[in-house]
Amino acid sequence: MESGRATLLKEQQLKDQFDNLEKHTQSGIEFVERYSKFVKERSDIEISYAKQIRNLSKKYQPKKNSREEEENKYTSCRAFLSTLNELNDYAGQHEVIAENLTSQIITELSRYLTELKAERKSHFHDGRKAQQQIESLWKQLESSKRRFERDCKEADRAQQYFERMDADINVTKADVEKARQQAQMRHQIAADSKTEYSNYLTKFNQEQNEHYYTLIPNIFQKLQEMEERRIERVGVSMKTYAEVDREVLPIVGKCLDGMTKAAESIEPKTDSKQVVESYKSGFEPPGDVEFEDYGPGQTMKRTVSETSLSNSRGEAKERPGGGKSKGKLWPFIKNKNKSPKQNKEPLSNRFNEFMASKPKMTCLRSLRRGGSGPEDFSHLPPEQRRKKLQAKIDDINKDIQKEMDQKDALTKMKGVYEKNPQMGDPASVDPRLVEMSMNIEKLQSEVQKFEGWLAEVEGRLPSRSDPPRRQSGLYESQNSNSTMVDNNCAQDRESPDGSYTEEQSSETQVKVAIANTPEFDDEFDDGDEETLPTIGTCKAVYSFEGHNEGTISVTEGELLFVIEQDKGDGWTRVRRNEEEEGYVPTSYVEVFLETNTKGAMTYI
Repeated sequence: MESGRATLLKEQQLKDQFDNLEKHTQSGIEFVERYSKFVKERSDIEISYAKQIRNLSKKYQPKKNSREEEENKYTSCRAFLSTLNELNDYAGQHEVIAENLTSQIITELSRYLTELKAERKSHFHDGRKAQQQIESLWKQLESSKRRFERDCKEADRAQQYFERMDADINVTKADVEKARQQAQMRHQIAADSKTEYSNYLTKFNQEQNEHYYTLIPNIFQKLQEMEERRIERVGVSMKTYAEVDREVLPIVGKCLDGMTKAAESIEPKTDSKQVVESYKSGFEPPGDVEFEDYGPGQTMKRTVSETSLSNSRGEAKERPGGGKSKGKLWPFIKNKNKSPKQNKEPLSNRFNEFMASKPKMTCLRSLRRGGSGPEDFSHLPPEQRRKKLQAKIDDINKDIQKEMDQKDALTKMKGVYEKNPQMGDPASVDPRLVEMSMNIEKLQSEVQKFEGWLAEVEGRLPSRSDPPRRQSGLYESQNSNSTMVDNNCAQDRESPDGSYTEEQSSETQVKVAIANTPEFDDEFDDGDEETLPTIGTCKAVYSFEGHNEGTISVTEGELLFVIEQDKGDGWTRVRRNEEEEGYVPTSYVEVFLETNTKGAMTYI
């Protein structure tokens, strides 16, 4: 009995240990989950912070066509723009931190938690199974023990009953024999119960020894190892947490160095010179005020200083040298006392003078951008007017050059069509050539007009018999048989707000020509040539509608494969897929040719 109570006590203690271990390991899992949640919230904070930093950088980026974009010529503004760009890169590093925290810690811990829970469940399942087995053996042992005790008692009662029957002389011999057999049977049952009890006891002792010295220690050892791995994994995750931040420190340092370098690049003197250059008017200082003597019967003239706040542009007098003062605007002085009459007179005079001296030209690009000021920028001070006129001339010259390049390409195309009629009709190019010649003529007249105004500003206006000579000589050699266009050719293109827009022809982009070379003829004679290998890639800068045979249509921004490089004829052969290939104008694409077998590309 004492042994049984000791066994029960040990079983109860073991059960309590399993309960404690179960609580502890569950607490460890909850700790890992809490740490994983902490890292996830840190990752979310990094993403949110990076997003806010990017939005801040984007918010303060200079807007297009705004005063802020104009201010980028100053070193301080450029330094601020560089700081914004570095700040954008800085935000990117926080995104890298969030990404690494997610991939290296959160994802790994989530997977590990799943494995940890499964392993813990397996170990405790084995422990409970071992406990149930030993408890089942104990119950069998107790049952066999009670049966043995009961059978022994039954055997004793049967033996006593036999002895009483045998001692009684009144009992028949048959009853005595029957009592004797009953006693023998009970003794045999008790012996069998004893044997059974002995077997169960031996088995239980063996199982109990195996349970307490092998199974349970192994389960506890596995739980201990599992707990140690959990603690080690948490430590590794914490170390990774620190390393993720440390990895981006060099790039963050470079971003900060870039901000410092941008700040050091600010040059106050350069910025102040830029301001002076931007707002320099070119006006001459006013002359000395003449002395007026006072005499009897004379009245002193009431004059207004040219630098007075009340002086207007229309009140300036002619100076002795013959020049006119055009209402000088000196720094820090605002013209506040202009009356409607004073403001209207000089503008109307200038407009009438302009209409009388120069014909009104409104074709094509002359007024396409529109604006509040006159076309000749006469509302600006001389120096600023000169800069605007020069910039306008440069823009028109670029447009002329582009038109001339396209015209040369179309001329080459027409020559190719004349030699190879199967490629296309040469007459189909003529309308476009005429249109381009008209555009060039209009642009040249625009250049002459603006150069005339520029020469006037610079004080070297040529005589009427001598046309302006500022335009490049390449324009003088173009299209001697070009058709002249009326100055009012763009009137039908006027938009409701008074600005002008360019109409596009039925063919959105100009086809560029193919030069007349023997190699070109040989290539098109061979209709069964093998598929050419890819030698690079290209990106369409402009859209091209390939209506003619041998060409292929492309859209702006489309990526294609280059299978034949431009051989000097202005055409590049490209392939879209295995069935679509053809020629596109070289000037309409950016070509990236392979320089080696590793796929390195060279920009052409």
